[in-house]
Amino acid sequence: MIKVCIADDHAMFVDGIESILKMEAGIQLTDKCYSGSEVEDMVARNSPDVLLLDINLPEINGIDLSKTITASFPQTKILVLSMYNEESFVTEVLKNGAKGYILKNTDRTELVKAIETLAIGESYYSKEVTDVLMNKILKKSPAKKSNSFLVPKISRREKEILALIVKEHTTQEIADTLFISQKTVESHRSNLISKLNVRNTAGLVRATIEHRLLD
Repeated sequence: MIKVCIADDHAMFVDGIESILKMEAGIQLTDKCYSGSEVEDMVARNSPDVLLLDINLPEINGIDLSKTITASFPQTKILVLSMYNEESFVTEVLKNGAKGYILKNTDRTELVKAIETLAIGESYYSKEVTDVLMNKILKKSPAKKSNSFLVPKISRREKEILALIVKEHTTQEIADTLFISQKTVESHRSNLISKLNVRNTAGLVRATIEHRLLD
């Protein structure tokens, strides 16, 4: 059972999320609050797997809270639910430790998928948010590959997995698509992280775009 808490200052929105999650057998909404000052205590009481966090909270905003919660409760993964997809909001909360970011106009299917993805330790961004991140990277990326980066040799299978990672597929989805085990996917992911000298999946995406590894 995935334990979820939500912090949002709009009671009707919280009620709507609660109604959605009540229909999901594998997800339990354990608590809710409506201001930033209540969030830390709520997380301490419930130890949720996933915290649904709004940015525009009274008293303490979600950007600052994402840093506090990540530092104090690393087992709780933060999924930002926001009306805003501005680059500044997205990059700040991700820099502060949030593992997912989706917009409030998302549908039930994507919300549940995002929660389930974070619960297994992976990141999830809605398409709109991914576009924001990609635009940010591309603006900083030179037209040519950087001379300071020696592109490592990547196997055909690694390229297939890298392409699916960039398209936001989960480990299970990659395994199903390529007819391989999840363990094999994770092994290739680890090898790619080592080869490209990055720290995580987000780093793989950044390196892929900056150095045009799938061209």
